[in-house]
Amino acid sequence: MQRINNDIKTGQLKHVYLLYGEEAYLRKQYKDRLKSAIVGDDTMNYHYYEGKDISVGEIIDLAETMPFFAERRLIILENSGLFKSGGEELASYLSKQPETSYFVFAEREVDKRSRLYKAVQKEGYCAEFAVQDEATLKRWILGMMKKEGKNISASSLNYLLEMTGTDMENIRKETEKLFCYCLDKDTIEIPDIDEICTKRISSHIFDMVGAIAEKKQKKALELYYELLALKEPPMRILFLITRQFNMLMQVKELHRKGFSNKVIGEKVGLPGFIAGKYVNQASGFTKENLREAVEECVEAEEAIKTGKMNDNMSVELLIIKYSE
Repeated sequence: MQRINNDIKTGQLKHVYLLYGEEAYLRKQYKDRLKSAIVGDDTMNYHYYEGKDISVGEIIDLAETMPFFAERRLIILENSGLFKSGGEELASYLSKQPETSYFVFAEREVDKRSRLYKAVQKEGYCAEFAVQDEATLKRWILGMMKKEGKNISASSLNYLLEMTGTDMENIRKETEKLFCYCLDKDTIEIPDIDEICTKRISSHIFDMVGAIAEKKQKKALELYYELLALKEPPMRILFLITRQFNMLMQVKELHRKGFSNKVIGEKVGLPGFIAGKYVNQASGFTKENLREAVEECVEAEEAIKTGKMNDNMSVELLIIKYSE
């Protein structure tokens, strides 16, 4: 990111950039910044393509066309899939593109072994935007809070992150809602977050499995009925429960081996501050319980798909069994 910022600041722009990774919010921010730096408000020499049905020949013809009363022509390609397959022709072209043409690629996933990735790496710059760590997200949120003249305690900030997850676009939307809700307040507190922020389905599932671990059957069923009221299909709920039990089984084994919460989080794809909660939740189950739960979830899915069991009833029976 610092490299792109420096290129924009100095005006020494590369002719091709690749922005990739899971963090969509940052990809969009830097895509927009590069567009502004390369062509500004010029719409005649700006071209945007999205999706996998892109004609590489058409893109090359466009890049070869002189810009209209300007020095630069910008072509942005988003989610093209060309960094996995089909990008060979474009990879060969990048080394001989005219000085007037500029490319910006924005992709969620890339194959670093592909010819196109290596060509961009050679001719321009590849920037990865991974999911941001806890410390970075907290600094970013506190920066937004300061700009709005709001305060938030460490515990409330942790709670907000647990509620929103690590997706920066979702965090931005939820904090904007909080700012509007707390116009007359200097400090944002947990009740404000509960009142206005939308709880992620994954957090709902986490709470439901937590209630199962604590043998709070009534609460677990209430959370399940809430998900149904939110129009979540029972099969999707079953999939998420299965994933949660499987994650807990991995976390429990890693914790048994002595790994720290941070390392556990890295190994299973969880932020460190959330991994600790998973370790605590896993302690409510034995290893055998978790393996049996995963197996029963898989059997329930098969029973539903073969018509032996009603989907709603099947999930409900699972919850009842493991929360007894």
